[in-house]
Amino acid sequence: MTDHAGGLPGYAERFTEPEGYLDFARYGPPSRDVLEVTAAALATSAEADHTTVNDLMRAEPRARAAAGRLAGTDAAHVALLPNASTGLFHAAFGLAGGAVLVPAADFPANHYPWRRSAALGRAVPRWLDAAPTPDAVRAALSDEVVAVSVSAVDFRTGYRADLAGLREVIGDRLLIVDAMQAFGVAELPWQAADVVVAGGQKWLRASWATGFAALSDRALERLEPTLSGWTGVTDVGVFDDVEHPPAPDALRWSITNLSPVTAAAFAVALELVESSGVAAIEAHVARRVDELIEVVRAAGGEVLSPVAPGERAGIVSFAVPGTDPGRIAKALHEHGVTPSVRADSVRLSAHASTTSGAVERVRAALGSLG
Repeated sequence: MTDHAGGLPGYAERFTEPEGYLDFARYGPPSRDVLEVTAAALATSAEADHTTVNDLMRAEPRARAAAGRLAGTDAAHVALLPNASTGLFHAAFGLAGGAVLVPAADFPANHYPWRRSAALGRAVPRWLDAAPTPDAVRAALSDEVVAVSVSAVDFRTGYRADLAGLREVIGDRLLIVDAMQAFGVAELPWQAADVVVAGGQKWLRASWATGFAALSDRALERLEPTLSGWTGVTDVGVFDDVEHPPAPDALRWSITNLSPVTAAAFAVALELVESSGVAAIEAHVARRVDELIEVVRAAGGEVLSPVAPGERAGIVSFAVPGTDPGRIAKALHEHGVTPSVRADSVRLSAHASTTSGAVERVRAALGSLG
């Protein structure tokens, strides 16, 4: 465990991950608050009585409200989900037809929903062989394009999409955003998007089986609720053996009841982000990223991530010419650093609990490569 002096005050002390943990883009170790509320909810469920389930279920609207506030909307426009992929499948299967622009190099979670919808004769992907800049998207638009689906932050490099610019370019088309690598640590204009989906296990640090979707009025109007289940309809508690119409709000994306235990964990994690402030979290992460970039460059490394603060988030991907990424990873591990390792690069990702000690560990590890 680590002393989080040097992390963001009021936030960092809630966490206990090792000092050299720099893999938040893969998994964000949860806070003590998340651990405590999870244990308490499970303990309560173990001694259930006639009030237990209803009491535990109150965590869901609390989490929806917190997610809505952070996304710049309200609870009526938010549905809780077990992960981001479920939201992307809802969006893909909700489009009856047309083409959807999707970056060819995006994370596969933003590929397979569109491949599957195409196989069913619904919306088809049109692959964008470039970074999803407004100019690249503008050049690829045609009358057949009904939506654009992008990641807010690229998982490989940390490139930050210009959501406001994309909205201006695409006009009235739907903008679908996978916010997995951005939500809670990057201030972005989420209201520019029609669908924002994110899982809670990475930067939100709520652990697995947590997530949400925020839907605009345009999304609610245009996306068919093809995956709605019995909890995604009106009069959920009325069992009259007839089909009920879809819920009028984002709850139409509900398939069944989710775990109230994970909802409680998600609510606490979101509220911690709120209380600390996304701007403060982002500013701390930006300082650490600047330091990591300086260390990598000083060691002769090639930074593959954008270096301009407005173009990147919390990810630093790099390579050292002539040095296998596996060897770099071994040196980092020996110095207590946890990175992600790819075939051609190494990825470091810092959070608001990351201290300068983590940066010094990276400096020592790269220096040991000789």
